[in-house]
Amino acid sequence: MPKILIIEDEAAIRRVLSKILSEESDTYQVEEAEDGLEGIEKLKSDDFGLVLCDIKMPKMDGVEVLEAVKLIKPEIPVVMISGHGDLDTAVNTMRLGAFDYISKPPDLNRLLNTVRNALDRKELVVENKRLKKKVSKKYEMIGESDGVVQIKSMIEKVAPTEARVLITGPNGTGKEIVAHWLHQKSDRSNGPLIEVNCAAIPSELIESELFGHVKGAFTSANKDRAGKFEAANSGTIFLDEVGDMSLSAQAKVLRALQENSVQRVGSDKDIKVDVRVIAATNKDLKKEIEEGRFREDLYHRLAVILIQVPALNDRREDIPLLVEHFAAKITNEQGISKKSFSSKALKLLQEYDWTGNIRELRNVVERLIILGGSEVSETDVKLFASK
Repeated sequence: MPKILIIEDEAAIRRVLSKILSEESDTYQVEEAEDGLEGIEKLKSDDFGLVLCDIKMPKMDGVEVLEAVKLIKPEIPVVMISGHGDLDTAVNTMRLGAFDYISKPPDLNRLLNTVRNALDRKELVVENKRLKKKVSKKYEMIGESDGVVQIKSMIEKVAPTEARVLITGPNGTGKEIVAHWLHQKSDRSNGPLIEVNCAAIPSELIESELFGHVKGAFTSANKDRAGKFEAANSGTIFLDEVGDMSLSAQAKVLRALQENSVQRVGSDKDIKVDVRVIAATNKDLKKEIEEGRFREDLYHRLAVILIQVPALNDRREDIPLLVEHFAAKITNEQGISKKSFSSKALKLLQEYDWTGNIRELRNVVERLIILGGSEVSETDVKLFASK
């Protein structure tokens, strides 16, 4: 049953609104507040589907209440209640995010239609937000081991914040999956997630790739070009294999994090960026710092939150789940009948030394599905999974 909060300093108007909503529809619960301060306190402590708020009130006027609601619970629609002299202000509040306004004295049909539309809109907003929080099937995190459970718990706590995250772990463990979860469960999920593989970009091009360049900055710079930081504005940039970045590029990344701005190669103009940084590496960055290959000040900027992704050998209990997941995915992609794995085959796979981690396991599962029998057996594993 949707809860509606009426914030109105005139008791007579409160009674009229409450009576209309209570008597004309038995689907609403109505609560009242006689001023903005009381209304905000009720909003903080309870869940409401809609706020009806007067514009002119003592202590805290309707515009201030609207601004506070947008900060505290932005998904809640606010309908302003305006007197005859408040119409200009009421129209202006819609520019500030109000759903609509109704005039005093309230017209019955107008009030009920506005309330219904506002509540429908709120349901859509909440549902869209919930769907966006769901991580894409492509980036599912499969496993029930202690290590995976801890990572999922950490993501739930960290994702909604703006904290920078450094993800560590061997190659093939799924560090990019953690990065996608962090982004998709964040308030930046509507914005872009820009991935940069620092190890795959030549050192002489990494600065241009990250920060862009202006025409004529170097021989092949035929036109101005925005970098990855600009592309990630209002979203997230994922610096994969950040330990392979040159010291020169590290210095510029540090500056970008300190000042929330970048300079394109060949320009001294600052460009403001609003970007959350997630980084990942398979290297021991503290050792890299000791050997002069990584800046300590950049490490401390990146490693506000550390997430360690365990090697597959440290989470062998997840192998049956991973095999089932990969088998279903691969048979679907290949257009072949689904295959199961015998218990002995799974046990043997759990005993292997997975130096290539999950990436290697997926390749082996694909090989077994293509070459093995209708049910992949222990013999199939011995024949086709050998390294």
